[in-house]
Amino acid sequence: MYLHLGHDTVIRKEEILGIFDIDTSTVSGITRNYLSRKEKEGNCITVSYELPGSFVVCTDKDGNETVYISQLSAATLYKRTEDVF
Repeated sequence: MYLHLGHDTVIRKEEILGIFDIDTSTVSGITRNYLSRKEKEGNCITVSYELPGSFVVCTDKDGNETVYISQLSAATLYKRTEDVF
């Protein structure tokens, strides 16, 4: 199955490591450093230039991590992962 992160970005649910609220999780310096490192590595994709609500950490079958920054809230994205069609 797939998860729509907003605009034209869709990811495979199997690749998701975690969905995080950007306001509460970036309070930690460790998280801010992680996001900064991923951005410098080129592994950070901004889905929309609207105010960010969450970020999603994904890994591919080779173990490479990619961070998607979405305008949607973590609760909305999590609910979408549970939807069964």
